[in-house]
Amino acid sequence: MRGILEFIGIILAAAVLAYLLQAYLVKPFEIPSGSMEPTLMPGDRVLVNRTAYRFGSPQRGDIIVFRSPNDPGIDFIKRVIAIGGDTVEIKEGMVLINGEPQVEDYVKTTDLRDFRFQLVPAGMVFVLGDNRPNSQDARYWKPPWFSEDEIIGKAFFRYWPVSRIGTLD
Repeated sequence: MRGILEFIGIILAAAVLAYLLQAYLVKPFEIPSGSMEPTLMPGDRVLVNRTAYRFGSPQRGDIIVFRSPNDPGIDFIKRVIAIGGDTVEIKEGMVLINGEPQVEDYVKTTDLRDFRFQLVPAGMVFVLGDNRPNSQDARYWKPPWFSEDEIIGKAFFRYWPVSRIGTLD
């Protein structure tokens, strides 16, 4: 009987530890759509560092998971393009941050729709998908940014599929 109770105790402790790790440190996330192709493909699974921004702020280029600005019950994954204090504009598919054209080697297909010049307020982020024509992102939201407080964490490692394992830097 003692062995059974020890086994149950070990299983419960492992379950509690797994819950705490996922709730506070690292969250697994499955890519739901093609909006981040080719960087992330539908069905890829990544690990998200929940502590990445506790002592720092998001940076341009970070791939983040966040609550949808239109439906807090849905999580999105996109790339940070501009942060608080930046100006952002898109002309004929070229992203301009603070007036400077950006080199975006990770973009699959350019979307030629323009986005008028905007100043991103302090504490906010502006995000886009890497597959611009197939991404519901900041270009379609009112306002076109959201608070850093809505960020769940920074995606840092792809663990599935095995053929694509690796960091996301």
